[in-house]
Amino acid sequence: MIESFKGNYNWLSNFYLVDIKVSHRIYPSVEHAYMAAKCTDLIWKTKCQDRSITPGKIKRLSKKVTLVSGWDEMRVTVMESLIDSKFNDPYLKEKLLATDDLHIQEGNMWNDKFWGVCLKTGEGENNLGKLIMNKRNKLRYG
Repeated sequence: MIESFKGNYNWLSNFYLVDIKVSHRIYPSVEHAYMAAKCTDLIWKTKCQDRSITPGKIKRLSKKVTLVSGWDEMRVTVMESLIDSKFNDPYLKEKLLATDDLHIQEGNMWNDKFWGVCLKTGEGENNLGKLIMNKRNKLRYG
Protein backbone atom coordinates (compact mmCIF):
# COMPACT_ATOMS: atom_id res chain seq x y z
CA MET A 1 0.00 0.00 0.00
CA ILE A 2 1.10 3.55 -0.75
CA GLU A 3 0.09 5.30 2.47
CA SER A 4 0.91 8.88 1.50
CA PHE A 5 2.45 10.99 -1.25
CA LYS A 6 5.78 11.47 0.53
CA GLY A 7 9.33 10.33 -0.19
CA ASN A 8 9.48 7.95 -3.15
CA TYR A 9 5.83 8.70 -3.91
CA ASN A 10 5.97 12.52 -3.90
CA TRP A 11 5.26 12.45 -7.66
CA LEU A 12 1.67 11.36 -6.84
CA SER A 13 1.05 14.68 -5.07
CA ASN A 14 -0.91 17.47 -6.74
CA PHE A 15 2.02 19.68 -5.68
CA TYR A 16 4.40 17.78 -7.98
CA LEU A 17 5.62 20.11 -10.73
CA VAL A 18 4.45 18.96 -14.15
CA ASP A 19 2.85 21.03 -16.89
CA ILE A 20 -0.92 20.73 -16.94
CA LYS A 21 -2.66 22.12 -19.99
CA VAL A 22 -6.25 23.30 -19.61
CA SER A 23 -7.72 24.91 -22.72
CA HIS A 24 -5.01 27.32 -23.89
CA ARG A 25 -3.40 27.75 -20.46
CA ILE A 26 -0.48 25.83 -18.98
CA TYR A 27 -0.21 25.47 -15.20
CA PRO A 28 2.88 24.29 -13.30
CA SER A 29 1.05 21.62 -11.28
CA VAL A 30 -2.31 19.95 -10.77
CA GLU A 31 -2.73 22.12 -7.68
CA HIS A 32 -2.29 25.32 -9.70
CA ALA A 33 -4.75 24.13 -12.35
CA TYR A 34 -7.30 22.98 -9.77
CA MET A 35 -7.18 26.30 -7.94
CA ALA A 36 -7.58 28.13 -11.25
CA ALA A 37 -10.68 26.07 -12.02
CA LYS A 38 -12.36 27.25 -8.81
CA CYS A 39 -12.89 30.76 -10.14
CA THR A 40 -13.85 32.45 -13.42
CA ASP A 41 -11.66 35.54 -12.84
CA LEU A 42 -9.10 35.71 -15.67
CA ILE A 43 -6.62 37.62 -13.50
CA TRP A 44 -6.77 34.77 -10.97
CA LYS A 45 -6.28 32.16 -13.71
CA THR A 46 -3.22 34.04 -14.95
CA LYS A 47 -1.85 34.22 -11.39
CA CYS A 48 -2.30 30.44 -11.13
CA GLN A 49 0.00 30.04 -14.16
CA ASP A 50 2.85 31.81 -12.36
CA ARG A 51 5.66 29.30 -11.84
CA SER A 52 7.20 31.44 -9.09
CA ILE A 53 4.18 30.77 -6.83
CA THR A 54 4.47 27.43 -5.05
CA PRO A 55 1.54 25.00 -5.06
CA GLY A 56 1.13 25.51 -1.32
CA LYS A 57 0.97 29.26 -1.68
CA ILE A 58 -1.54 29.13 -4.56
CA LYS A 59 -3.70 26.85 -2.41
CA ARG A 60 -3.59 29.35 0.47
CA LEU A 61 -4.33 32.28 -1.86
CA SER A 62 -7.31 30.42 -3.35
CA LYS A 63 -9.18 30.67 -0.04
CA LYS A 64 -9.94 34.29 -0.99
CA VAL A 65 -11.45 33.66 -4.44
CA THR A 66 -15.13 33.51 -5.24
CA LEU A 67 -15.98 29.93 -6.18
CA VAL A 68 -17.77 29.17 -9.41
CA SER A 69 -21.41 28.28 -8.92
CA GLY A 70 -21.83 24.56 -8.23
CA TRP A 71 -18.15 24.00 -7.36
CA ASP A 72 -18.83 21.25 -4.82
CA GLU A 73 -20.75 19.27 -7.44
CA MET A 74 -18.06 19.64 -10.11
CA ARG A 75 -14.82 19.40 -8.12
CA VAL A 76 -14.37 15.63 -8.52
CA THR A 77 -14.92 15.84 -12.29
CA VAL A 78 -12.44 18.72 -12.51
CA MET A 79 -9.86 16.77 -10.50
CA GLU A 80 -10.39 13.65 -12.62
CA SER A 81 -9.65 15.65 -15.77
CA LEU A 82 -6.48 17.10 -14.22
CA ILE A 83 -5.32 13.67 -13.03
CA ASP A 84 -5.88 12.35 -16.56
CA SER A 85 -3.71 15.15 -17.93
CA LYS A 86 -0.98 14.64 -15.33
CA PHE A 87 -0.61 10.93 -15.94
CA ASN A 88 -0.57 11.28 -19.71
CA ASP A 89 2.97 12.58 -19.18
CA PRO A 90 5.13 9.60 -20.33
CA TYR A 91 7.42 9.65 -17.27
CA LEU A 92 4.55 9.82 -14.77
CA LYS A 93 2.50 7.28 -16.72
CA GLU A 94 5.38 4.79 -16.46
CA LYS A 95 5.79 5.44 -12.73
CA LEU A 96 2.06 5.02 -12.11
CA LEU A 97 1.90 1.76 -14.05
CA ALA A 98 4.91 0.51 -12.06
CA THR A 99 2.81 0.70 -8.87
CA ASP A 100 1.06 -2.45 -10.17
CA ASP A 101 -2.01 -3.06 -8.02
CA LEU A 102 -0.88 -1.24 -4.88
CA HIS A 103 -3.64 0.58 -3.05
CA ILE A 104 -2.94 4.33 -3.38
CA GLN A 105 -3.96 6.46 -0.43
CA GLU A 106 -3.56 10.21 -0.08
CA GLY A 107 -2.63 10.02 3.59
CA ASN A 108 -2.34 13.39 5.29
CA MET A 109 -1.92 15.02 8.68
CA TRP A 110 -4.17 18.03 7.96
CA ASN A 111 -7.44 16.12 8.37
CA ASP A 112 -8.51 16.15 4.72
CA LYS A 113 -11.10 13.39 4.76
CA PHE A 114 -12.56 14.16 1.33
CA TRP A 115 -9.53 13.89 -0.95
CA GLY A 116 -7.54 11.69 1.37
CA VAL A 117 -7.33 9.81 4.64
CA CYS A 118 -6.34 11.49 7.90
CA LEU A 119 -3.34 9.52 9.17
CA LYS A 120 -4.20 10.48 12.76
CA THR A 121 -7.65 8.87 12.67
CA GLY A 122 -7.58 6.56 9.63
CA GLU A 123 -10.78 8.23 8.42
CA GLY A 124 -11.39 9.55 4.94
CA GLU A 125 -12.95 8.96 1.55
CA ASN A 126 -9.61 8.98 -0.33
CA ASN A 127 -11.19 10.45 -3.46
CA LEU A 128 -7.81 11.56 -4.87
CA GLY A 129 -6.32 8.12 -4.35
CA LYS A 130 -9.35 6.55 -6.05
CA LEU A 131 -9.04 8.88 -9.05
CA ILE A 132 -5.36 8.01 -9.43
CA MET A 133 -6.07 4.27 -9.19
CA ASN A 134 -8.88 4.68 -11.77
CA LYS A 135 -6.45 6.45 -14.11
CA ARG A 136 -3.95 3.62 -13.62
CA ASN A 137 -6.65 1.11 -14.61
CA LYS A 138 -7.55 3.16 -17.69
CA LEU A 139 -3.90 3.28 -18.73
CA ARG A 140 -3.53 -0.43 -18.18
CA TYR A 141 -6.77 -1.71 -19.67
CA GLY A 142 -7.90 1.12 -21.94
